[in-house]
Amino acid sequence: MRTVTVATTQMTCSWDKQQNIDTATDLVTQAAKAGANIILLQELFETPYFCQVHDFDYFKLATSVADNTAIQHFKKLAKELEVVLPISFYEKSGNTFFNSVTIIDADGEILGTYRKTHIPDGIPYAEKFYFTPGDTGFKVWQTKYAKIGVGICWDQWFPECARSMALMGAEILFYPTAIGDEPTLDIDSKAHWQRCMQGHAAANLMPVVASNRIGAETITHQGHDSTVQFYGGSFITDGRGEILQEACR
Repeated sequence: MRTVTVATTQMTCSWDKQQNIDTATDLVTQAAKAGANIILLQELFETPYFCQVHDFDYFKLATSVADNTAIQHFKKLAKELEVVLPISFYEKSGNTFFNSVTIIDADGEILGTYRKTHIPDGIPYAEKFYFTPGDTGFKVWQTKYAKIGVGICWDQWFPECARSMALMGAEILFYPTAIGDEPTLDIDSKAHWQRCMQGHAAANLMPVVASNRIGAETITHQGHDSTVQFYGGSFITDGRGEILQEACR
């Protein structure tokens, strides 16, 4: 038998990339000191959620795995703290752009990268302007502590993503996320968002860990502001879908 401790985090992001990395570092360090072995940070935490608008300038934010500041920083921190860190980032590969997550093992080595399969396209989540659907397929990784599967945000609405990772041997599922207001639908999706992933846990008999952004983030484009109020609610379930821990709004 193994005992694996997981942690989830949530934070608001500014245009000061170093400050965002520093905040994430503090959260990871706190979680590690509390005993966490695998720690989840939210989707695209290096910057505010720029996908609210169509702006070609934001393509400049994309980097390769080797050139990404956060990945290189958290490789060192993962080794220092002996923790596993899935790191979400905006990836450029040749002339193609992806919403990706790179898995860093507890020795600081990169195990691989997953590229988000399901890409939303609606205001204020206009991601198809920035991201090509992933070409990696669903993936799992044998880390120091457990075999894990990682989906990214919109992937969590689709049962085949979770089921595929379960059939590939995942023991815990992780979902870095950015979700909040639904102005075009005029609904609060928080409960539905959680129940969907609780269902993945219950159907596949394994814990699910979700990390979401929190707070208001405003993007200005051509003289107009777009604001999303992210609702946090990051949570951890057991293998029957029961929420064991949940962060507030």
